[in-house]
Amino acid sequence: MKEYEIYSNLKVPLCSKTILRLDGRNFHTLSKNLKLLKPYDELFFKKIVSVCEEIFNEFSPIFIYAFSDEISILFDKLPYSSRIEKLDSIFPSFASSSLTINLNHDYNLDNIKPIAFDSRVITVTDNEISKYFKWRQDESWRNCVNSYGIHTLKDKYSSKKSNVIIKGLKIQDIHELLFDNGINLNDLPIWQKRGIAIYKNNLEKTIIDFKIPKFNNEFFKNINIIDV
Repeated sequence: MKEYEIYSNLKVPLCSKTILRLDGRNFHTLSKNLKLLKPYDELFFKKIVSVCEEIFNEFSPIFIYAFSDEISILFDKLPYSSRIEKLDSIFPSFASSSLTINLNHDYNLDNIKPIAFDSRVITVTDNEISKYFKWRQDESWRNCVNSYGIHTLKDKYSSKKSNVIIKGLKIQDIHELLFDNGINLNDLPIWQKRGIAIYKNNLEKTIIDFKIPKFNNEFFKNINIIDV
């Protein structure tokens, strides 16, 4: 019956760096059931960071970037002989188990559904690494602006209507809405705006960076991720 496992030997090309992106499944429901603070729950995000740290220690990637419930893991050498079935099963299950264990210390998990992540494999060249992470960091910023906008509108409207209103506004319009309500986005913690990163410095010490800059080639050169 081994011949029925037709995808088991599908592998990522060895000539490229690889990103595994994990996304939380139905985390809006999880957030509601755990009664997380809005628009950001610092304790919950620290649990996500703990998951990233455990992935970093267990699988030795060269860089991890995370915001919200999304985790991007960059490898120069993949484990499991680069087999996609292994990568797309072990990493999301590891993240799900790790988050469940971490949450159990501070939250009541009796009434929640099993936590799950999905996973996708993305191959990149050195030239594309900063582009990819800037793309995800831009999404983190949009997520931040929209989250604060929706949270502010909920003082006047339902959740559904707040979401509809936000979708019809440009980012600058949301900036002005928030400023009029006493929220200056420039004053928010950097991790809320840009996410966090885990990597090793020149002394091979693991850094959990809550104050990352805006991503560009220079940043990834300075931490020895790319040469170009």
